[in-house]
Amino acid sequence: MNGEAFGIPARQGHVLARLCKLALAPPQSLVIEGGAAAERLGAALFFAARLNCFQPDAPCGVCPACVQIRERVFLDLMLLDGMAGSIKVDDVREVRQKAGEPPRGDGYRAVILAEAQALSIEAANSLLKTLEDPRPKHCFMLLAPQRERLFPTLVSRSFVVTLAWPDPESPSLPAELGDEDPMEWAGALADFYRTGRGWFARTSAKGRMTRLLADHILLACARCLAEALSGRAASPLGRFLAGFSDPGAVRFFDVLLSECQEALVMQVNPSLVLEWLGVRMFGRCGR
Repeated sequence: MNGEAFGIPARQGHVLARLCKLALAPPQSLVIEGGAAAERLGAALFFAARLNCFQPDAPCGVCPACVQIRERVFLDLMLLDGMAGSIKVDDVREVRQKAGEPPRGDGYRAVILAEAQALSIEAANSLLKTLEDPRPKHCFMLLAPQRERLFPTLVSRSFVVTLAWPDPESPSLPAELGDEDPMEWAGALADFYRTGRGWFARTSAKGRMTRLLADHILLACARCLAEALSGRAASPLGRFLAGFSDPGAVRFFDVLLSECQEALVMQVNPSLVLEWLGVRMFGRCGR
C-alpha cells in the first residue's frame, strides 16, 4: 500500500488495508466518513487508484494510472467538490450521462463526490436514481465528515468506511474556513447558554456563516459532548454540559445536534440552524 503517495497519514493504514480488500469486489457506492477532509479525499483517490492500477503492489503510486489519478486528470475519474458550495443537480446529471457509458480503460470509472453533504435535494434524488440502476465497473464515492450528514437513502445503498477521527488536540481544518475556529464558536455557544448574550450577533453577521462553517461547528459541539460524557471535559462547552445534574439535558443536546445535522442536509439556512441550536438548548437550561 502506498498511502503516502496520496497524502494519507500512517494512522489511517488499517482503513487502507480494508479498502484494498474491498477492491476485490468493489461496491457500486461507497461512503467514506471520518478523518479530515483532505484524508477523505486522499482515501477516495487511493481507492480509485487501487481499482485502476494493475501492478502487483497496487496502487503502486508511480504507474501512469496512479499518477494521473493523484493529479486528478485520469480519464475515468470524475470529481465533484462540495467544499466550495452546493453540488447542483446539473452536476449530477452530467455524471449520470457519463455513467451510461462504459469506462474508457480496463479498470473502473471512479466518481468522487467530495463533501457530499453539499448535495442539493434535487442532486441527491438524481444520484439516487443512478444508484438504483447498477452501472457495471463504476464506483461512486460519497465523502462526508459523518454519514448522518448525508441523505439516509444514499447511505442505505452504500458500503461505509470510517477513517480514524482527527486528533482532537490538533484538528485539521479546511483552508476555506479562514480564521474561523469551530471550537471557539462552541465556546461562544456555552457563553450564550450561561448569559443569553452574543450568539445571534455571531450567527447573523452578514457573509460570516457558511454551510461549511456550520458543519464544523456542529462537529466541534459533538466533540465537546463526547468530552462531557467521558468525564474529561476540557472545553468551555464540554464543562458546561458536564455540569448538568440531569442526564436528560445532555441527551437533549445530543438530539439537537442530530436534528441540526439533518436540517443542514435538507439545505436549511445554516444561520437559522445554529440560531435554533442556541434557542432550543437555552430554553432547556431554564435561563
